[in-house]
Amino acid sequence: MQESREMYLETILVLGRKMNNVRSIDIAEEMNFSKPSVSRAVSILKRDGYINVDSDGYIILTDKGTKLAETIYERHIVLTGMLIRLGVDEKTAAEDACRMEHAISDASFEAIKNHIKGTAPN
Repeated sequence: MQESREMYLETILVLGRKMNNVRSIDIAEEMNFSKPSVSRAVSILKRDGYINVDSDGYIILTDKGTKLAETIYERHIVLTGMLIRLGVDEKTAAEDACRMEHAISDASFEAIKNHIKGTAPN
């Protein structure tokens, strides 16, 4: 999946935790994207089965969308925390983690999580 689509899913997840209902305008404001850009992304995510949009325009993650969004968000949280513990300032850590979360392999991410937990192989 393209990084931009993952970012939309992550944003929908985070907004959904802050507010009861998420609409395209909320995503546009949060991501600082134009309404047409968000509308196009929402259409693609809906077509691909990651979200549903109800008759009032509220966006709901499907199980498939929730799973991917939670995976990306977990990566963001773990990588941000790791970078902060390494001495990177919070803003830079969050920005770098945002780029890393989309590129890192599952195997490398699991190794980082295990290392942080102290369960890395010797």
